[in-house]
Amino acid sequence: MIYLPFYKMTNTIQNYEWGSKTAMQGLFAFKNKTQQTQAELWMGAHANGCSLLSTGEGVIKLSDFIAQDPHLILGKKTADEFGQLPYLFKVLAAEKALSVQVHPNKQQAQAGFAKENKLAVPHNAFNRNYKDANHKPEVVFALTEYLAMNGFRDMQQIVEYFQPINILEIKPLLQAFSADFTAGGLQDFFQAMLLLEGGRKTRAVQALMVYAQDNLHQPLFSLIAELGRQYPGDIGLFSPLMMNVLTLQPGEAMFLDACTPHAYIKGTGLEIMANSDNVLRAGLTPKYIDVPELLANTIFCSKAAEDLLLKPQADAGWQNYVVPVSDFKLSIADNVEDLCVKVNSAEIIFAVDAPVRLSHRDENTITINKGESLFIPAYAGDYQVSSSGQLARAYN
Repeated sequence: MIYLPFYKMTNTIQNYEWGSKTAMQGLFAFKNKTQQTQAELWMGAHANGCSLLSTGEGVIKLSDFIAQDPHLILGKKTADEFGQLPYLFKVLAAEKALSVQVHPNKQQAQAGFAKENKLAVPHNAFNRNYKDANHKPEVVFALTEYLAMNGFRDMQQIVEYFQPINILEIKPLLQAFSADFTAGGLQDFFQAMLLLEGGRKTRAVQALMVYAQDNLHQPLFSLIAELGRQYPGDIGLFSPLMMNVLTLQPGEAMFLDACTPHAYIKGTGLEIMANSDNVLRAGLTPKYIDVPELLANTIFCSKAAEDLLLKPQADAGWQNYVVPVSDFKLSIADNVEDLCVKVNSAEIIFAVDAPVRLSHRDENTITINKGESLFIPAYAGDYQVSSSGQLARAYN
């Protein structure tokens, strides 16, 4: 096999029920003849949706290509540290809200994965929490307005949102929390809310929905009413009262750290994450919720809404989104001409809204259209890139 500097990718689209039938079609002209929900486009080597590479002689799975020579293709540092492509790059298009969820840190993931393996919990079991031994920090970069929840609100603010609703079943929980604005107090309140059951839970959710319908002029309660239509009776409907709700504008980005509750609600964006599928859920889902495991993997602290957005660092034509993990990096460029790029690890280039042309010193040149991507092995060393529009670069 002749090693090339650029490989065009064929990527898997995941048709999860919360996805959009029109978003990817509208942004990238993807065909959707069967009108399925197109939720996520996966670019990477994950076993549940591995990309294919066009080699000129045929196609090969990205994972198989990397396995031929990890040091050459990933770069020695990445191959020694991770042994695989350490990130998964996605386009995510949400029409309905995703579950309120928490991702474990690396140590928690390793311990949880080992424990469930020891207990012989099948990997596809409904009650399986840990699919692998990796953490799953994420960055989302908005391509459209992108509505999300991230981290706990200020504790006083949580109480102030709950009090006017005047829910009998929650009053004693709220009183206890009001007297204990500590991590322990927040944990006790969050746990008590998740453990509401039977008639108490039903009456509490019904009271919330009545209040939301009477207060649709307030964006927060309009959102709760919409979530109630998507997930009727779900305890996660209280989440917007406890978590920061924010709308990313196109071009804005946000980091989602381990042990932090979050949820994507609506919008289309680029998402890059560590190569993991570990999710612990807290609501807005018909899937398995393990409250003790969730609580053990959650840090109970408030996050200021104004601190949630990532501020890019400009460098040599790129806007770099710096994150406190070594698994991945994300950079965005707009309207560049023959921008020189030094390659230190395996990269993926994605054309957002216009064709992207890449050229290499060995005279290889390739152009991809919007919605298409290229895999660039570490051995490429460097390349030049041009586009009249926006492009994204995933690497580590």
